[in-house]
Amino acid sequence: MRVILYTGKGGVGKTTVAAATAVKCAAMGLRTLIISTDAAHSLGDSLDRELAPEPTQVAENLYAQEVNALHEMEGHWDKIHGYLSVLFNSQGVDEIIAEELATPPGMEEISSLMWIRRHAQLNQHDVLIVDCAPTGETLQLLAFPDVAHWYLDRIFPLERKVMRVARPIVQPFIKIPLPGDEIYGSIKDLLLDLDSMKEVLSDSKTCTVRLVLNLEKMVIKEAERAYTYLNLYDYQVDAVLVNRVLPEAVGEGYFADWRKSQQRYAEQVEAAFSPVPILNSQLFDHEIVGLANLSELADSLFGDIDPSAILYDTKPQALHKEGDEYVLTLQLPFASKEQVELTQRDDELYVSVGPYKREISLPRVLHGKVTTAAHLESGQLAIHFGRS
Repeated sequence: MRVILYTGKGGVGKTTVAAATAVKCAAMGLRTLIISTDAAHSLGDSLDRELAPEPTQVAENLYAQEVNALHEMEGHWDKIHGYLSVLFNSQGVDEIIAEELATPPGMEEISSLMWIRRHAQLNQHDVLIVDCAPTGETLQLLAFPDVAHWYLDRIFPLERKVMRVARPIVQPFIKIPLPGDEIYGSIKDLLLDLDSMKEVLSDSKTCTVRLVLNLEKMVIKEAERAYTYLNLYDYQVDAVLVNRVLPEAVGEGYFADWRKSQQRYAEQVEAAFSPVPILNSQLFDHEIVGLANLSELADSLFGDIDPSAILYDTKPQALHKEGDEYVLTLQLPFASKEQVELTQRDDELYVSVGPYKREISLPRVLHGKVTTAAHLESGQLAIHFGRS
């Protein structure tokens, strides 16, 4: 199943572009499902249809779903949520506040993203299009499986064994309820689900991310940062979609200066993101709502291009040998040397770019080797490994 994630700054038309892509894929005969994982659902408004938490058919070959985050969270977080509520309440926290504290920020969105893994396993559709939350939230969610994998491999087994031995001895002497083995079982299931979701999202043969932007300075800057961080986490961006471009027909007058500004920013986008394909859609003189209008937008964006195809194929991360050393390269466009930090601990490499950190488990060939040098040039970070 082909998976396409759409993200971008709030207000750029991300949901509309995602819906237009789904409409065109369905018109090509592909069994297409579009899901919205954004808590502020607007997919149903874009399609002009009432949607449900389960896939709903809205046209031939086209299904849509607005995930009920609270319902999904109950399935993935119910037992853990119950324990945390009791824990906070035992410390004198008001019962209602304890209920709120028991749900960490982002858990609802993470539960929604679980549907990606579920649909991949069911394999009932040719194309799955995901209308994600705005850029910042999406990046945090896509980074979360890496954190979960680290916790699952290192902290969780040790903590569970210690608690199994200590619980019967310690519990009678303290007022804090200690987690039972069923709580650890729920945590393990959640972490395994997240790990499985990461496998789907990081498979560049089936899954890519597309950035939606408008020709405005703040929007472009956020898209550049998003592109850097997506590369850091080894997610492949296969297209940049520029929405609401003023057509030449506006001529002179009120919109003339606006169009000139857009043309300058269009050149900046072309220079910044090349060779990633950049697809443009004009600003229409009517609202893009409903299947017919979405089809019109899709034609403007894609023309004769197959929207389900992988439009750009590159590896954000690669390893090669130079003489006696190995070199690990990471594509980090728009990152500066001041933003990048490297730390190696045994067979783990930690790469930080701005506020985001990624742990990279080094391949077996690099076990026992240490970083000897690193340099960032033309958006590519090259890390050299040799013997200590």
